[in-house]
Amino acid sequence: MFGIQLPMRLPIARGIALFLAMFTLLNIAGAHLSPGFDANVWWIDLGFVPRLAGSMSLSVAALALLAFAVGFPDHYVTRRLVSIAIAALTAAVFGNIVSFYWHWFSGGIHPGVPFPLSFLLTLTLGFVLRCSFLPWGFKTTGQRVGMVVSFLACFVLFPLAQMYCFGKTDYRRKADAIVVFGALAYEDGRPSQPLEDRVRTAVELYHAGLAPHLIFSGGPGRGKISEPESMRTLALSLNVPDSAIWLDEAGLNTDATVKNTAITFKDQQIHKVLAVSNFYHLPRVKMTYSRALAATKPSVEVYTVPAKEPQQLRNLPYFMAREVVALWVYYLRPLAGK
Repeated sequence: MFGIQLPMRLPIARGIALFLAMFTLLNIAGAHLSPGFDANVWWIDLGFVPRLAGSMSLSVAALALLAFAVGFPDHYVTRRLVSIAIAALTAAVFGNIVSFYWHWFSGGIHPGVPFPLSFLLTLTLGFVLRCSFLPWGFKTTGQRVGMVVSFLACFVLFPLAQMYCFGKTDYRRKADAIVVFGALAYEDGRPSQPLEDRVRTAVELYHAGLAPHLIFSGGPGRGKISEPESMRTLALSLNVPDSAIWLDEAGLNTDATVKNTAITFKDQQIHKVLAVSNFYHLPRVKMTYSRALAATKPSVEVYTVPAKEPQQLRNLPYFMAREVVALWVYYLRPLAGK
Protein backbone atom coordinates (compact mmCIF):
# COMPACT_ATOMS: atom_id res chain seq x y z
CA MET A 1 0.00 0.00 0.00
CA PHE A 2 2.85 2.39 0.79
CA GLY A 3 4.23 1.69 -2.71
CA ILE A 4 1.30 3.50 -4.34
CA GLN A 5 2.32 6.48 -6.42
CA LEU A 6 2.21 9.73 -4.43
CA PRO A 7 -0.57 11.46 -6.48
CA MET A 8 -2.96 8.55 -5.72
CA ARG A 9 -2.08 7.98 -2.08
CA LEU A 10 -4.13 10.92 -0.85
CA PRO A 11 -7.42 10.10 -2.64
CA ILE A 12 -7.20 6.42 -1.64
CA ALA A 13 -6.50 7.36 1.98
CA ARG A 14 -9.33 9.89 2.02
CA GLY A 15 -11.78 7.37 0.57
CA ILE A 16 -10.86 4.90 3.33
CA ALA A 17 -11.15 7.64 5.95
CA LEU A 18 -14.59 8.62 4.69
CA PHE A 19 -15.83 5.03 4.87
CA LEU A 20 -14.56 4.46 8.42
CA ALA A 21 -15.86 7.85 9.59
CA MET A 22 -19.36 7.31 8.19
CA PHE A 23 -19.55 3.71 9.39
CA THR A 24 -18.45 4.67 12.90
CA LEU A 25 -20.79 7.64 13.23
CA LEU A 26 -23.72 5.67 11.80
CA ASN A 27 -23.17 2.93 14.38
CA ILE A 28 -23.09 5.41 17.25
CA ALA A 29 -26.20 7.23 16.02
CA GLY A 30 -28.03 4.01 15.13
CA ALA A 31 -27.54 2.62 18.64
CA HIS A 32 -29.96 5.29 19.89
CA LEU A 33 -32.61 4.18 17.38
CA SER A 34 -32.30 0.39 17.54
CA PRO A 35 -30.95 -1.82 20.38
CA GLY A 36 -27.78 -3.65 19.38
CA PHE A 37 -27.37 -1.67 16.14
CA ASP A 38 -23.82 -0.52 16.94
CA ALA A 39 -21.41 -2.69 14.92
CA ASN A 40 -18.21 -0.78 15.64
CA VAL A 41 -16.93 -3.91 17.36
CA TRP A 42 -16.62 -5.30 13.80
CA TRP A 43 -13.44 -3.31 13.40
CA ILE A 44 -12.39 -2.06 16.84
CA ASP A 45 -13.06 -3.39 20.33
CA LEU A 46 -12.91 -0.77 23.09
CA GLY A 47 -14.35 -3.09 25.70
CA PHE A 48 -11.51 -2.20 28.06
CA VAL A 49 -12.99 1.31 28.62
CA PRO A 50 -16.47 2.33 29.85
CA ARG A 51 -19.10 2.35 27.09
CA LEU A 52 -19.71 6.12 27.18
CA ALA A 53 -15.98 6.87 27.08
CA GLY A 54 -15.56 4.45 24.19
CA SER A 55 -18.37 6.09 22.20
CA MET A 56 -16.96 9.56 22.82
CA SER A 57 -13.46 8.46 21.80
CA LEU A 58 -14.75 6.87 18.61
CA SER A 59 -16.81 9.96 17.83
CA VAL A 60 -13.73 12.17 18.09
CA ALA A 61 -11.70 9.80 15.93
CA ALA A 62 -14.50 9.57 13.35
CA LEU A 63 -14.79 13.36 13.14
CA ALA A 64 -11.02 13.57 12.63
CA LEU A 65 -11.24 11.00 9.81
CA LEU A 66 -14.16 12.92 8.32
CA ALA A 67 -12.23 16.21 8.42
CA PHE A 68 -9.35 14.55 6.58
CA ALA A 69 -11.71 12.92 4.07
CA VAL A 70 -13.49 16.14 3.10
CA GLY A 71 -10.28 18.18 3.32
CA PHE A 72 -11.64 20.89 5.55
CA PRO A 73 -10.22 22.91 7.12
CA ASP A 74 -6.88 22.36 5.38
CA HIS A 75 -4.58 24.05 7.89
CA TYR A 76 -1.28 22.98 9.44
CA VAL A 77 -2.70 22.96 12.98
CA THR A 78 -5.79 21.03 11.88
CA ARG A 79 -3.66 18.45 10.11
CA ARG A 80 -1.60 17.92 13.24
CA LEU A 81 -4.68 17.50 15.47
CA VAL A 82 -6.25 15.10 13.00
CA SER A 83 -3.00 13.13 12.80
CA ILE A 84 -2.89 12.81 16.58
CA ALA A 85 -6.47 11.48 16.66
CA ILE A 86 -5.76 8.96 13.88
CA ALA A 87 -2.55 7.87 15.63
CA ALA A 88 -4.50 7.23 18.86
CA LEU A 89 -7.08 5.24 16.91
CA THR A 90 -4.35 3.20 15.24
CA ALA A 91 -2.82 2.43 18.64
CA ALA A 92 -6.21 1.20 19.94
CA VAL A 93 -6.64 -1.09 16.94
CA PHE A 94 -3.11 -2.39 17.44
CA GLY A 95 -4.12 -3.29 20.99
CA ASN A 96 -6.78 -5.56 19.51
CA ILE A 97 -4.01 -7.44 17.68
CA VAL A 98 -2.33 -8.15 21.01
CA SER A 99 -5.65 -9.36 22.44
CA PHE A 100 -6.18 -11.63 19.43
CA TYR A 101 -2.86 -13.41 19.84
CA TRP A 102 -3.32 -13.68 23.60
CA HIS A 103 -6.67 -15.45 23.11
CA TRP A 104 -5.22 -17.62 20.35
CA PHE A 105 -2.19 -18.81 22.31
CA SER A 106 -4.27 -19.35 25.45
CA GLY A 107 -6.60 -21.64 23.47
CA GLY A 108 -9.67 -19.41 23.56
CA ILE A 109 -10.00 -19.22 19.77
CA HIS A 110 -8.81 -21.18 16.75
CA PRO A 111 -8.18 -18.82 13.82
CA GLY A 112 -8.50 -19.91 10.22
CA VAL A 113 -6.02 -17.24 9.13
CA PRO A 114 -2.95 -16.33 11.22
CA PHE A 115 -3.84 -12.67 11.71
CA PRO A 116 -6.93 -10.70 12.78
CA LEU A 117 -8.84 -8.03 10.90
CA SER A 118 -7.26 -5.51 13.28
CA PHE A 119 -3.87 -6.32 11.69
CA LEU A 120 -5.15 -5.25 8.27
CA LEU A 121 -6.80 -2.21 9.81
CA THR A 122 -3.61 -1.18 11.59
CA LEU A 123 -1.77 -1.21 8.27
CA THR A 124 -4.62 0.69 6.62
CA LEU A 125 -4.83 3.31 9.36
CA GLY A 126 -1.04 3.66 9.27
CA PHE A 127 -1.36 4.47 5.58
CA VAL A 128 -4.13 7.01 6.30
CA LEU A 129 -2.05 8.52 9.11
CA ARG A 130 0.95 8.97 6.83
CA CYS A 131 -1.20 10.65 4.18
CA SER A 132 -2.82 12.96 6.73
CA PHE A 133 0.47 14.87 6.95
CA LEU A 134 0.22 15.80 3.26
CA PRO A 135 -1.65 18.91 2.00
CA TRP A 136 -5.29 17.86 1.72
CA GLY A 137 -6.28 19.61 -1.51
CA PHE A 138 -6.94 17.77 -4.78
CA LYS A 139 -5.35 19.05 -7.97
CA THR A 140 -7.02 16.83 -10.59
CA THR A 141 -10.39 15.31 -11.36
CA GLY A 142 -8.69 11.91 -11.42
CA GLN A 143 -7.80 12.29 -7.74
CA ARG A 144 -11.42 13.06 -6.89
CA VAL A 145 -12.55 10.01 -8.82
CA GLY A 146 -9.90 7.97 -7.01
CA MET A 147 -11.36 8.96 -3.67
CA VAL A 148 -14.86 7.89 -4.73
CA VAL A 149 -13.59 4.57 -6.08
CA SER A 150 -11.64 3.96 -2.87
CA PHE A 151 -14.72 4.75 -0.77
CA LEU A 152 -16.94 2.39 -2.76
CA ALA A 153 -14.32 -0.37 -2.75
CA CYS A 154 -14.45 -0.38 1.05
CA PHE A 155 -18.08 -1.56 0.89
CA VAL A 156 -16.84 -4.75 -0.75
CA LEU A 157 -13.43 -5.24 0.87
CA PHE A 158 -14.63 -4.65 4.44
CA PRO A 159 -17.19 -7.50 4.52
CA LEU A 160 -14.83 -9.79 2.60
CA ALA A 161 -12.17 -9.18 5.25
CA GLN A 162 -14.80 -9.93 7.91
CA MET A 163 -15.64 -13.23 6.25
CA TYR A 164 -12.03 -14.40 6.18
CA CYS A 165 -10.80 -13.00 9.50
CA PHE A 166 -13.88 -13.40 11.72
CA GLY A 167 -15.77 -16.04 9.74
CA LYS A 168 -12.87 -18.49 9.62
CA THR A 169 -12.12 -18.14 13.34
CA ASP A 170 -13.45 -21.05 15.42
CA TYR A 171 -14.85 -19.95 18.81
CA ARG A 172 -15.95 -23.42 19.95
CA ARG A 173 -16.38 -24.02 23.68
CA LYS A 174 -18.82 -25.69 26.09
CA ALA A 175 -22.38 -24.63 25.35
CA ASP A 176 -26.01 -25.59 25.92
CA ALA A 177 -26.96 -26.11 22.27
CA ILE A 178 -25.66 -26.04 18.71
CA VAL A 179 -27.63 -24.20 16.02
CA VAL A 180 -27.06 -25.29 12.43
CA PHE A 181 -28.26 -22.96 9.69
CA GLY A 182 -29.99 -24.48 6.69
CA ALA A 183 -28.91 -24.66 3.07
CA LEU A 184 -30.15 -26.45 -0.04
CA ALA A 185 -31.53 -29.99 0.21
CA TYR A 186 -31.93 -31.79 -3.14
CA GLU A 187 -35.09 -33.40 -4.57
CA ASP A 188 -34.14 -36.81 -3.16
CA GLY A 189 -33.49 -35.37 0.30
CA ARG A 190 -29.71 -35.39 0.10
CA PRO A 191 -28.02 -32.34 1.62
CA SER A 192 -26.02 -30.06 -0.65
CA GLN A 193 -22.31 -29.75 0.06
CA PRO A 194 -22.66 -26.61 2.25
CA LEU A 195 -25.45 -28.25 4.26
CA GLU A 196 -23.54 -31.51 4.68
CA ASP A 197 -20.42 -29.63 5.80
CA ARG A 198 -22.44 -27.72 8.40
CA VAL A 199 -24.10 -30.85 9.80
CA ARG A 200 -20.87 -32.86 9.96
CA THR A 201 -19.14 -30.02 11.82
CA ALA A 202 -22.05 -29.74 14.28
CA VAL A 203 -22.04 -33.50 14.86
CA GLU A 204 -18.32 -33.32 15.55
CA LEU A 205 -19.00 -30.67 18.20
CA TYR A 206 -21.77 -32.84 19.68
CA HIS A 207 -19.59 -35.96 19.90
CA ALA A 208 -16.83 -33.86 21.48
CA GLY A 209 -19.25 -33.19 24.33
CA LEU A 210 -19.48 -29.46 23.73
CA ALA A 211 -23.30 -29.35 23.76
CA PRO A 212 -26.15 -31.82 24.42
CA HIS A 213 -28.57 -30.60 21.74
CA LEU A 214 -28.52 -29.93 18.00
CA ILE A 215 -31.02 -27.43 16.57
CA PHE A 216 -31.43 -27.87 12.82
CA SER A 217 -33.11 -24.84 11.26
CA GLY A 218 -34.11 -24.37 7.64
CA GLY A 219 -36.91 -24.21 5.14
CA PRO A 220 -38.39 -26.44 2.42
CA GLY A 221 -36.09 -28.51 0.24
CA ARG A 222 -36.36 -28.92 -3.53
CA GLY A 223 -38.38 -32.08 -2.99
CA LYS A 224 -40.69 -33.38 -0.27
CA ILE A 225 -37.92 -33.52 2.35
CA SER A 226 -37.17 -30.23 4.12
CA GLU A 227 -33.72 -28.93 4.94
CA PRO A 228 -34.08 -29.73 8.69
CA GLU A 229 -35.26 -33.28 7.91
CA SER A 230 -32.32 -33.77 5.56
CA MET A 231 -29.99 -32.55 8.31
CA ARG A 232 -31.63 -34.84 10.83
CA THR A 233 -31.26 -37.90 8.58
CA LEU A 234 -27.56 -37.21 8.13
CA ALA A 235 -27.04 -36.64 11.86
CA LEU A 236 -28.79 -39.91 12.72
CA SER A 237 -26.49 -41.74 10.30
CA LEU A 238 -23.57 -40.21 12.21
CA ASN A 239 -24.73 -41.75 15.50
CA VAL A 240 -26.53 -38.77 16.99
CA PRO A 241 -29.57 -39.94 19.01
CA ASP A 242 -32.91 -38.56 17.85
CA SER A 243 -33.58 -37.27 21.38
CA ALA A 244 -30.69 -34.80 20.98
CA ILE A 245 -32.14 -33.26 17.81
CA TRP A 246 -34.57 -30.34 17.67
CA LEU A 247 -36.01 -29.14 14.37
CA ASP A 248 -37.03 -25.65 13.28
CA GLU A 249 -38.94 -26.06 10.01
CA ALA A 250 -39.64 -22.31 9.74
CA GLY A 251 -36.02 -21.16 9.36
CA LEU A 252 -36.63 -19.76 5.90
CA ASN A 253 -33.68 -17.36 6.12
CA THR A 254 -31.05 -16.16 8.56
CA ASP A 255 -33.40 -13.71 10.25
CA ALA A 256 -36.12 -16.34 10.72
CA THR A 257 -33.67 -18.87 12.15
CA VAL A 258 -32.35 -16.33 14.64
CA LYS A 259 -35.85 -15.25 15.75
CA ASN A 260 -37.13 -18.82 16.05
CA THR A 261 -34.13 -20.14 17.94
CA ALA A 262 -34.10 -17.10 20.26
CA ILE A 263 -37.53 -18.23 21.44
CA THR A 264 -36.17 -21.74 21.99
CA PHE A 265 -33.27 -20.34 24.01
CA LYS A 266 -35.72 -18.62 26.33
CA ASP A 267 -38.06 -21.59 26.65
CA GLN A 268 -35.25 -24.10 27.26
CA GLN A 269 -33.13 -21.77 29.43
CA ILE A 270 -30.22 -21.88 27.03
CA HIS A 271 -27.47 -19.36 27.77
CA LYS A 272 -24.54 -20.44 25.60
CA VAL A 273 -24.87 -21.37 21.94
CA LEU A 274 -22.58 -22.54 19.15
CA ALA A 275 -23.77 -21.31 15.74
CA VAL A 276 -22.53 -23.36 12.77
CA SER A 277 -22.54 -22.24 9.14
CA ASN A 278 -20.06 -21.63 6.34
CA PHE A 279 -17.43 -19.02 7.09
CA TYR A 280 -18.78 -16.40 4.69
CA HIS A 281 -22.18 -16.50 6.43
CA LEU A 282 -20.97 -16.18 10.03
CA PRO A 283 -20.46 -12.38 10.26
CA ARG A 284 -24.15 -11.91 9.38
CA VAL A 285 -25.16 -14.69 11.77
CA LYS A 286 -23.24 -13.07 14.62
CA MET A 287 -24.64 -9.60 13.87
CA THR A 288 -28.21 -10.85 13.65
CA TYR A 289 -27.99 -12.76 16.92
CA SER A 290 -26.33 -9.82 18.68
CA ARG A 291 -29.21 -7.56 17.74
CA ALA A 292 -31.97 -10.09 18.42
CA LEU A 293 -30.57 -10.94 21.85
CA ALA A 294 -29.47 -7.41 22.85
CA ALA A 295 -32.30 -7.00 25.38
CA THR A 296 -32.44 -10.64 26.52
CA LYS A 297 -32.16 -11.19 30.26
CA PRO A 298 -30.30 -13.24 31.33
CA SER A 299 -27.98 -12.76 28.40
CA VAL A 300 -27.35 -15.43 25.77
CA GLU A 301 -23.83 -15.76 24.39
CA VAL A 302 -23.50 -16.96 20.79
CA TYR A 303 -20.16 -18.28 19.55
CA THR A 304 -19.59 -19.01 15.88
CA VAL A 305 -17.97 -22.12 14.43
CA PRO A 306 -17.17 -22.31 10.70
CA ALA A 307 -18.16 -25.50 8.91
CA LYS A 308 -15.20 -27.62 7.90
CA GLU A 309 -15.00 -27.74 4.10
CA PRO A 310 -13.08 -30.84 2.88
CA GLN A 311 -13.17 -29.31 -0.57
CA GLN A 312 -13.78 -25.73 -1.65
CA LEU A 313 -17.36 -25.00 -2.60
CA ARG A 314 -17.84 -24.88 -6.35
CA ASN A 315 -19.90 -21.68 -6.20
CA LEU A 316 -17.88 -19.99 -3.47
CA PRO A 317 -17.32 -16.68 -5.36
CA TYR A 318 -21.07 -16.41 -5.94
CA PHE A 319 -21.88 -17.22 -2.31
CA MET A 320 -19.43 -14.59 -1.07
CA ALA A 321 -20.63 -11.92 -3.51
CA ARG A 322 -24.22 -12.56 -2.46
CA GLU A 323 -23.20 -12.40 1.18
CA VAL A 324 -21.57 -8.98 0.73
CA VAL A 325 -24.94 -7.60 -0.36
CA ALA A 326 -26.89 -9.52 2.29
CA LEU A 327 -24.61 -8.32 5.07
CA TRP A 328 -25.18 -4.65 4.22
CA VAL A 329 -28.93 -5.19 3.81
CA TYR A 330 -29.16 -6.83 7.23
CA TYR A 331 -26.95 -4.15 8.74
CA LEU A 332 -29.03 -1.22 7.45
CA ARG A 333 -32.48 -2.78 7.84
CA PRO A 334 -33.15 -1.63 11.43
CA LEU A 335 -32.89 1.98 10.26
CA ALA A 336 -35.90 1.31 8.03
CA GLY A 337 -37.85 0.03 11.01
CA LYS A 338 -37.59 -3.64 9.99
